[in-house]
Amino acid sequence: MASARVSCGLEYPNVYELSDSLQDSTRAGYDFISVPLAHPRFIREHVEGDAKKRIGAFTRSDLLLSSSEWSSLIVGRISATAILNLESSVSSLRMNSEETINQELTFAAHLGLPAVMFSLSTDRCTNIARIIHNRVVQGVCYQVWVRVPMQAPEEIAAQHRSDKKQSVDGFAIDTWTWWNKFHSVANIQKKIGLALEISADLPEQSVIDRWLGEPVRSAILPTSIWLTNKKGFPVLSRAHQLLIKGLFRLHAQFVISGPLRHQHFKLYQQYLEHIIRAQLEVDPLTDFARGYEDYLQCPLQPLMDNLESQTYEVFEKDPVKYSEYEQAMYMAICDKISEEEKDTKEIILMVVGAGRGPLVRRALAAAKGAQRKIKVYAVEKNPNAVVTLQAQQDEDWGDQVTVVSCDMREWDAPEQADILVSELLGSFGDNELSPECLDGAQKFLKEDGISIPSSYTSFLSPLQSPKLYNEIRNCREKDKHFLAHFETPYVVYLHNKKELAPSQSLFTFTHPNRARVIDNTRYKCLQFQITEDNVVHGFGGYFEATLYKHIVLSIKPETHSRGMFSWFPILFPLREPVPVRMGDIMEVHFWRCATKKNVWYEWCVTSPQIISIHNPNGRAYTIGL
Repeated sequence: MASARVSCGLEYPNVYELSDSLQDSTRAGYDFISVPLAHPRFIREHVEGDAKKRIGAFTRSDLLLSSSEWSSLIVGRISATAILNLESSVSSLRMNSEETINQELTFAAHLGLPAVMFSLSTDRCTNIARIIHNRVVQGVCYQVWVRVPMQAPEEIAAQHRSDKKQSVDGFAIDTWTWWNKFHSVANIQKKIGLALEISADLPEQSVIDRWLGEPVRSAILPTSIWLTNKKGFPVLSRAHQLLIKGLFRLHAQFVISGPLRHQHFKLYQQYLEHIIRAQLEVDPLTDFARGYEDYLQCPLQPLMDNLESQTYEVFEKDPVKYSEYEQAMYMAICDKISEEEKDTKEIILMVVGAGRGPLVRRALAAAKGAQRKIKVYAVEKNPNAVVTLQAQQDEDWGDQVTVVSCDMREWDAPEQADILVSELLGSFGDNELSPECLDGAQKFLKEDGISIPSSYTSFLSPLQSPKLYNEIRNCREKDKHFLAHFETPYVVYLHNKKELAPSQSLFTFTHPNRARVIDNTRYKCLQFQITEDNVVHGFGGYFEATLYKHIVLSIKPETHSRGMFSWFPILFPLREPVPVRMGDIMEVHFWRCATKKNVWYEWCVTSPQIISIHNPNGRAYTIGL
């Protein structure tokens, strides 16, 4: 991450010469500036009053800058007075404010600005939400940044203290509810983002995490929150530094606002660059997932489709998964053949779903490390991958390995196995039909045989993520059911989100399955305790697998195998966002359904409100057998 760069802007309360201010900010290292679209004291009267007859332009000419400068270097701010008067009960004030804002928004579109910004200082914001929403759905070039303070301003907190007749701080007023009301009324439009104004005192971590689950486009850093070190340079507290890093991971831009309190404005920008370059840690998962954050993908269907070479190659690069598999095989081999028997007995190990052979290579390495004799069967249905297996057999493995080109469920094995190894797990554990495949393959496992993995469990947790909700809403396909995009699970690297409760276990499968009648359908109801006001947009799905004894692979947030990237979580959407309050119980029902040809999931919510069954009869999504 040495090349990571912070996008940083400078806010001007007002500018005399626009081009001079732009040049000054550029020399100081800033990427853009934020300026009022019209002078803050320039009052316009569109409905009544003497100013209605005023002749002349309401703001500066577009000739002051080139089109490319307007469209990349300027963020326009909407008149604060007009915003406040939009909710006025006096119709002339309200109508005049509407005209003023429409005038400024129209001019912003004329200039081709990349973004416009306005401040939200109350939860009385229905009218401005309506106006902004209507503008956005008409089609505009700019994004809308809604500036919301992390902590309520002192004057609002003082009014709150007066009304409640008790001592409270600024955080007693939940400013997130202002933003949530605005965003909900504006239909969670993708072009509307949050400009979060950072406070000097930070709230508790759960509140910060809720903000980080929102579509944060920019973070406003007032000069008043900066400290001064011994050398006179501006610095931020440790807590603020951690917040900056979290915002940077969300690709937020930063805006420095307020009067100069140190030697030069460039020092603020340089410090942000410094803490990002010096402190941003990268693990293999983060490095691998870069560019895939919140990117929706359809889950693989390896039974129906043959994987491509590139897909195999990506999975084989995992630094954790195969080393854990090798350790599990080593332990199983040692348990099956004692030290005294190692010269007389031979392990029969079958890799079902061998792909291009990574588990075969690990099995041979495990046997070599254990100093045991081994015979390996590599069973693979993909004829293209079989070519790779046969090439390795000829060049490296020799008689130790027998390559079988066949579906494991249809293969008639010449002998029974001591150990059955597979990597058929999906992001939800069973969603790539590992239960059905291994149930069909266990007929050639000895009665005392070992299956690796021996069990796996799916987990579920409620998620807040307006960004993912918008991504799913835009996935509608004309030739499918009109709700299909909300009834399809997606594999996605969850990034701009917050888990609203710890994940809970859902379905567990154990191998070998010695039940008389094998039934892989499942049903379970989960209840999640909600600890804050928020909105649920879907459920994150994870799995935890026991390979052998204590060796576990996990993508569950609480126990994630560090550095493992073979699986991203799976997302089960809700067609409607569900508002929740602190103390609510979120109740979700989940089914795993199956026929002779297909497997699919169905889900619904019954508390705190009822959302009907998703994906009934697999109408939107099935996994083919």
